[in-house]
Amino acid sequence: MKNKNLVKFGARLKELRNSQKKTQDFMGEFLGCTKSNYQKMEYGKVNVPATTLITLADYFGVSVDYLLGRE
Repeated sequence: MKNKNLVKFGARLKELRNSQKKTQDFMGEFLGCTKSNYQKMEYGKVNVPATTLITLADYFGVSVDYLLGRE
């Protein structure tokens, strides 16, 4: 069973990545992980460490709350 909060996070992450015209490969390299691990973030299959959330929020110029769907 998927966690709806992770699914919401993944959808926001994908939307932001697409708006910046970045690939999953690029994002994986940027975060220091594999493309496969990054894909799992977008698919809502893994919990994301707080430090990664902060890095993503800073990169996309949004708040962590926005990424988590809490705004």
